[in-house]
Parts: sequence; C-alpha cells; structure tokens
Amino acid sequence: MGTRRQAIAALAALAVPCASRAQSKTYRVGVLGPERASDAHQKLRLELVRAGLRDLGYAEGRNLVIDARFAEGNYRRLPALADELVALKVDVIVALGSKAAEAAHRATLTVPIVVASGGDVIGLGLSSNLARPSSNVTGWFNVAPEVSTKLIQLVKEAAPHVTRVAYLVNPANPPTHLSAMQAAAASLKVGFNVFEAREPGDLDAVFARIVAARWDAVVVQGDTMFGVNVKSVTDLALRHRLASASALRNFAEAGGLLDYGPDRLEGYRRAPAFVDKLLKGAKPADLPTEQPTRFDLVINVATAKALGLAIPQSLAVQARLI
Repeated sequence: MGTRRQAIAALAALAVPCASRAQSKTYRVGVLGPERASDAHQKLRLELVRAGLRDLGYAEGRNLVIDARFAEGNYRRLPALADELVALKVDVIVALGSKAAEAAHRATLTVPIVVASGGDVIGLGLSSNLARPSSNVTGWFNVAPEVSTKLIQLVKEAAPHVTRVAYLVNPANPPTHLSAMQAAAASLKVGFNVFEAREPGDLDAVFARIVAARWDAVVVQGDTMFGVNVKSVTDLALRHRLASASALRNFAEAGGLLDYGPDRLEGYRRAPAFVDKLLKGAKPADLPTEQPTRFDLVINVATAKALGLAIPQSLAVQARLI
C-alpha cells in the first residue's frame, strides 16, 4: 500500500511542473509604429495596449514579452523594423497605423497582424472582406473616405467664405479616397486641389504655393509626418490665414481651426482583445475587423477668432470647443 501511495505521490509531483510549464508559456508580441517612441501620444497608445493585455492576464516578465519598434517619423524605416519583429519570431504584431500595417503585411503573410488604428483596409489592399479578413490582418480601422469628405463640409460650414480647398498630403502615404473628396468638394461648389509635402522641410514652400495660388483653406491628411510636425503645420496655416481642418486627433489643440474623426484611442483599447484571441488559437479570418461608431468634432475658438470667424451654432452644439 505504501509503495502504491509513494508511486501516486511521485506521479503527482511530476505532473505539477508539467502543468506549471504549460501555464507559464511566454508569448512574444511585436509592436510596430511609425512615430517617435518619445512622443507623448505614442506612449499613451502603447500603454493602452500594455494595460489591456495586463487586464487579460498577461504580465511582462512572466508570460509576455513586448518588442516595440518605432520609425521615428520616417516611413522608410518601417520595412526593416517589420523584418526585425518577424526575425524575433513574435506571435502577433500590433500595427500602430496604416503604414505600419502595410509594412508588417509585406514582411509576413503568416504572423497575425492586429491593426490598432488604420485607414481603409480594403483600399489599402490588406483585406477583401471586412467581416471575414482574407489575409493575416485584422483589427480596428477608421472609415477614411467618410472622415475626409466630412472635413471639407465642416471647413466650409465653419468658414463660409471658403471657395477653394487645398488638400495637403504626404506622397509617401498616397490617400485612397481622392475621388470621394473631389465629389464632396464639387457638391459644395468649392475648388479642390492636392498639394504634397514629403518631409518637414517641405512645409514652408508648400504653404507658400497654396497662398500664392489663392487657396483659402487647407485640409491636412491624417498622416504621421504631419502628426509629428503638427505644430509647424497649424502655425503655418494660421500665419497665412487659412481655415484648416484635419483628422489628426490633436490638430485643433495644436492651433488648427478644427479636427474631426473617430476616437482613435478606441482601437488601442480594442487591440488587446484581438491579440488575446489570436494567442489562444483564433485565426485572423475568425475575427471580423471593427470600425468606429462615434466621431468627435473639436474646434479651436482662439484660432477661429484670429481668422475673424464666428462659429455657427449648428457646429457649436456638435463640437468640443477649446
């Protein structure tokens, strides 16, 4: 009898380490972002992903390693950084933005990619189906065409004198919704033309061209280069007395006339749930992409006053005035 009890005890002792080893599997999650690691907004986004994973039972140093790579505002660095993450054999890549998602998708067709904030997933060629992703990419995507066309409407409503809207874009991140914006401008009977700035050093010259050609408003693409240099962009718009609008989340706060778009932090709060399901064996095709349902309008009252604009009541009731 004693021998039997000893045998059972020995088997139990062996089983405990095995179960412990199974439960203590360490997952490796890559994070790829186009902005500066030191940027306050970028730090907040990464912390939201970390906090969400902690809430789901993952702890760095115990069962989770997070490998974060940031391109410091330079899109050209993203492909090499994506390759680094794949070489580290990460289990999932969290992409902070469309360009990061594209770079990750080019680097791997097998590692699941969760987009925490991205543009038009179909227009970007990352999937052919929102409800059942057709590649290794899923996550949370903005509705870029709708937001961009709405910006033209809003800047015209805020500044009724506007007859010509310049669209400032980064050619390294070609917009996928120009035809929709052109149609929106035509319906409002305002002119529309695209101006390009690839680097911060291009901004002074491009604004000079916009003013010289007598364009009276500027819509700024929600691009990382403009986001990293948002204060320079808004200062130039105000200096040249241009009504300005963007989907960049802190555009009005930085001195632009208005910004409009979804709560972009929603995607960073949702990303951990996608990661958790993928780590537990789900496939990207099993996880429908998500889109925002709430959109926020922010208007800078001081900028409106400096431009000689009175905020229409129709906008004031919809907006957060700062």
